[in-house]
Amino acid sequence: MFKKLRYQFIAIAMGSMAAVLILMIGGINLANYIHVDRATDLRLDILSDNGGRFPRPDRLPNTPGMRDLSAELPFETRFFTVALRSDDGTVVSIDTGKIAAVTTREAADYAGSLWLSHRLEGYLDDYKYRAVSFADSAGEEQTLYIFLDCRRELSSFRSFLFISVSASLLGMLSVFLLVVFFSRRLVRPMAESYAKQKRFITDARHELKTPLTIIDANTEVLEMTTGENEWTVSIHHQIERLSSLIQKLIFLSRMEESGAQTMTMLDFSLSDAVEETARPFEAVAAAQGKTLTLEIAPEISCHGDEASLRQLVSLLLDNAVKYSSEKGSIRLTLQTNGKSRVLTVWNTAEGLAPGRQDLLFERFYRADGSRNSSTGGYGIGLSVAQAIVSAHRGKITAKSADGQSILFTVTLYS
Repeated sequence: MFKKLRYQFIAIAMGSMAAVLILMIGGINLANYIHVDRATDLRLDILSDNGGRFPRPDRLPNTPGMRDLSAELPFETRFFTVALRSDDGTVVSIDTGKIAAVTTREAADYAGSLWLSHRLEGYLDDYKYRAVSFADSAGEEQTLYIFLDCRRELSSFRSFLFISVSASLLGMLSVFLLVVFFSRRLVRPMAESYAKQKRFITDARHELKTPLTIIDANTEVLEMTTGENEWTVSIHHQIERLSSLIQKLIFLSRMEESGAQTMTMLDFSLSDAVEETARPFEAVAAAQGKTLTLEIAPEISCHGDEASLRQLVSLLLDNAVKYSSEKGSIRLTLQTNGKSRVLTVWNTAEGLAPGRQDLLFERFYRADGSRNSSTGGYGIGLSVAQAIVSAHRGKITAKSADGQSILFTVTLYS
């Protein structure tokens, strides 16, 4: 159990850190990319507005966002342009005077591919391009493709992205190793305390078994000499209750320690097991003026521990009979839902808050202490039921729809 808890802690810690780093590093790199993209757009705006050329430095736009542009911008920027006829894509002119890495042939190929795809703006390799339509002196419609060399900016962006992601992964690895190391030390005292608690329960059973046996034997001797009376009957009853409580505590301790390993998992008829276990409760319910209805679908099989699942049915029905309202109704159903087996136990009740009743599965929890005392309940039976369902990798829930009844639903997936 504590190994699973430790793994969950590590997963939550690393998941939280990964989420924070993804947001931080992703946000920083996104902001960096937006900055690079805007800077290239500013230069493309200037080139587009001036027919594919930079104006004189003293005539650079004085609009917001362009006031801080360097006078060296025309000399620092590498670009080339290609003019095509808009109707047939014939090359009219090529200007590669501001770049040495591209030949006129390559420039024409770039522009031709864009003209065929009808793309007007975007990235092509390490160049950001924009298409501008204009009419020449003869009135013929042409398309001017402006290609801006962004190799330096994109290289800087990629380097920063690689470094930030690498640093994040290295940091996560370091944190993972630290979390794994310290989580073991963090869980160890809890595991030791829990182990001592389980040993105490086991030892207490052995220590209590002898005096309980002696008390029971002495009571029988007393009954032989003085006869049976209400006091001796009460002693026998309390001995049975204590013995049952101790057995359930030991069962819970073993289930939490070993789970399904303590069970014999076989294929068996769940329908027969549920019906055979539930039938005797009809007489118990009738003796208390209550009605028990069984709706069990035939030929439902299951892979699990038959004895513990019979105990599960017995615990749920015993709980329903004890805590149902006077002259109330109880209904048990068993059916399939796809590949799942669904067992439900419904009974009328009083004083329940509508909604989920998860607290009922807590050990020694009493929704109504006075009623638990009168019915002999310790508030541990449903904890045992939950442990059995968990060992079968199933799910058990309790829900009150109206505050006047409660429904327990067991879903088994095997």
